[in-house]
Amino acid sequence: MYDCARPDSREAGVTAAIQAIKAGRLVVMPTDTVYGIGCDAFDSHAVASLLTAKGRGREMPVPVLVGSWSTIDGLVYSVPPITRSLIEAFWPGGLSIVVQHAPSLSWDLGYTRGTVMLRMPLHPVALEILREVGPMGVSSANISGRPPAATVDDAEEQLGDSVAVYLDGGPAQHKVASTVVDLTGTQPRILREGAVNVEAVAEVLGMKPSELTPTGAS
Repeated sequence: MYDCARPDSREAGVTAAIQAIKAGRLVVMPTDTVYGIGCDAFDSHAVASLLTAKGRGREMPVPVLVGSWSTIDGLVYSVPPITRSLIEAFWPGGLSIVVQHAPSLSWDLGYTRGTVMLRMPLHPVALEILREVGPMGVSSANISGRPPAATVDDAEEQLGDSVAVYLDGGPAQHKVASTVVDLTGTQPRILREGAVNVEAVAEVLGMKPSELTPTGAS
């Protein structure tokens, strides 16, 4: 475990995390929402290890974090204006988008049905790592069914030795997961409300909040 509040420990921790990711191992790192457990998105064995560590099945595919706006261009089938609008308004930040991924990508994130959930986090440690290693498969750092980890100690208590490197960035800023917008249908819809409220998303899209939230959704 590395304390990212100390410059020397942070530098050592980021280096260790980058080396671990490139070696196909798992790391826990802070993001602007909750702590995440992550690996190289293109390493299918590492992704499988991530799902095993969480006790999670392939029917719940692993989301992907990116380190820049431009990264998305190589990952998705197309980037229509509506998607660009959300990226420009909320990235880096607490909004995840579900889009059709490029069919040529050689990754295995689970049963994605041709889609991927993407986000660019607003956290300097996470961004430094992402810009070095590229897109990462990252899920909340907890056992499936338990509350997301708001501190690195929460994550370590749940995930233990399945993770090679833990980066301590202090308590999570939002302590809630990202808001998820599905852009794969004929109309955007909110799959989960979290760090970004529905009203803010609706304003960017020029829609009413009620148009974004399916009946019965929370």
